[in-house]
Amino acid sequence: MSLTADDVKKIAHLARLGIEAQDVASYAKDLSGMLDLMTQMSDLDTDGVEPMAHPMDQVQRLRPDVVTERDNREKFQAIAPQVEAGLYLVPKVIE
Repeated sequence: MSLTADDVKKIAHLARLGIEAQDVASYAKDLSGMLDLMTQMSDLDTDGVEPMAHPMDQVQRLRPDVVTERDNREKFQAIAPQVEAGLYLVPKVIE
């Protein structure tokens, strides 16, 4: 799929991105290449292929679930401007 300069300008406008006029052609080429790759990938036969969480099929190392910091809640709430029932009170900003 080939994108035109107008397509890139429209996409940039919708995404609220500022693209310089001289860069539009390179963006069109790069985005068209990505879409072509997606088209090629959708044509592949993936029957019998199980989804993987990681392409290298590695397991994630987990750290021990231990407390590493002291509970400073009371200390922080003591210096807060307003606290009620353990919650910080803030001014209303939306009417």
